[in-house]
Amino acid sequence: MIDQADNVYDLNAVLHPGTAFDHPLDVVADKTLSLAEKRAILASWASDAAAVTSNPALRELAGTRRIVTIDEILEALSMLDHKPSGPPGGKPMRQKSTSRVALAA
Repeated sequence: MIDQADNVYDLNAVLHPGTAFDHPLDVVADKTLSLAEKRAILASWASDAAAVTSNPALRELAGTRRIVTIDEILEALSMLDHKPSGPPGGKPMRQKSTSRVALAA
């Protein structure tokens, strides 16, 4: 995507990801792309401009060999997000079960 020696961007891959990538996970796995570039490519792929007319849940880009679902694209985008190390909400504050407390009374 970027020639590091020349600092030249391949805008064709950004503007027309179907010519460079067959699947959204290919974008996520590409080591030459920055996080911002991956997001831009996946966002353009998810846009309504790529929607299949007869089925808006599908996306097809010019130059691609396959049609992907919007869910596949959104899943690839979510893989780029930072995940918290612990469980959602942190450690629970309640140490005893409320049902045991109710039975003891």
